[in-house]
Amino acid sequence: MTLVEPRPAATSAKLPSDEGVLLVEGEDQPGLIQAITTVLHESGANIVSLDQYSDNPEGGHFFQRTVFHLPDFTAAREDLEAKLDKVISDDFGLTWRLNDRSVPKRVAILASTSDHCLLDLLWRHRRGEIPMTVSMVISNHTNVANDVRSFGIPFFHVPSQGADKSAAEAEIVRLLRGNVDLVVLARYMQILSPSFLENVEVPVINIHHSFLPAFIGAGPYKKAKERGVKLIGATAHYVTEDLDEGPIIEQDVARVDHSMTAADMQRKGANVERAVLSRAVTWHCEDRVIRHGRETVIF
Repeated sequence: MTLVEPRPAATSAKLPSDEGVLLVEGEDQPGLIQAITTVLHESGANIVSLDQYSDNPEGGHFFQRTVFHLPDFTAAREDLEAKLDKVISDDFGLTWRLNDRSVPKRVAILASTSDHCLLDLLWRHRRGEIPMTVSMVISNHTNVANDVRSFGIPFFHVPSQGADKSAAEAEIVRLLRGNVDLVVLARYMQILSPSFLENVEVPVINIHHSFLPAFIGAGPYKKAKERGVKLIGATAHYVTEDLDEGPIIEQDVARVDHSMTAADMQRKGANVERAVLSRAVTWHCEDRVIRHGRETVIF
């Protein structure tokens, strides 16, 4: 492992203060919204936005995302959490989580030789477009080191050669553990083991350079060209033990035609990959995503 020292990072945009975001899910039942909003009202909170969805009004699954303003939220949080737990968990049997919108997600980005998704995320981070702090970039190659350094981000080189990736994965886990809230695979061309996913203990988002479930695996643009496709796309999804089959967060497509080569498609596809991954990471960092089995609900 090699560390390349960063330059000072640019300052990101200011995040909202005294605002919380509450995510709730569980069995749908009458009175949920009233009960939750009553707790917030009685605690002195003012609701900024509220989105909810039920997949079946008769015993289906309920999802809700509420953004609220509460003066001196940091000091009031513990008392609010106790009240929410009493109502949401004890009375209704639902699960929930509460986050402070002024605290950005700590993100680690893993990359290989392709830099388009990596540099796009770093650029958006520098401009304050995504509520995150990029804690580090880890790569199994060194070609992106100087570019990462120019953004003021720590860069770690962790080689990963050969069939046995256990040593490399152990080193990456050591770097990540306790330091990040999210891992983003920005075209990191390594298959992560189930042990890694268990030990890293935070969500992992991947960008797949095809419109899943079609053309999985290596060389999707070559496969797409051979099939004469008219649309190419990209898929951002959470990583699970099942390769390229985790819950999908975002997808998009671009039109192509018979005159385009596989290289032309790859260049056009790179633009889609950047856009899809940045939207997925943004939505996760804004607490807009609720995972439900193999699906996601995006507010």
